[in-house]
Amino acid sequence: MSPNTDAARSVRIERTIAAPPEELWSLVADVTRMGNWSPENTGGQWVGAADGPALGARFKGTNSNGSKAWSSDCVITVCDPGKRFGFDVKAMGLKVAGWTYEFEPHDGGCRVVEIWDDHRGGLIKWLSPLVTGTKDRAARNRETMAQTLERLAATAEKKS
Repeated sequence: MSPNTDAARSVRIERTIAAPPEELWSLVADVTRMGNWSPENTGGQWVGAADGPALGARFKGTNSNGSKAWSSDCVITVCDPGKRFGFDVKAMGLKVAGWTYEFEPHDGGCRVVEIWDDHRGGLIKWLSPLVTGTKDRAARNRETMAQTLERLAATAEKKS
């Protein structure tokens, strides 16, 4: 029996932030800073020749949840400055997830949409709770994504 109780295969959270789309995109696309906003991600580090966001650029993401810590290999799949930013995540060479951020002008600010798509196959889905300490990944992501956008708003709205 699997230790995993996930049901949802995708989570979508959105929030309007009083800042321009280009500024918010720049904050999110700087993966080295994601740990400033995410309660689970502790940051990212560009790998290989990558030194910033570009289609196909790779980075290593690091995460923690309580006493659990893990890393993942990521590749940027969407890089449209001011509009969309996305990346796929792998662990041990196996698919884990896709993350996408969408930015569009809205009410004098920007509507930011954060989307998580579960790409895990059976083995990773079974191992995930053991590695991350989270049985229901969709519920956990719904919670942490809302906190991420809240913290992103607090940072961006201070600057604007």
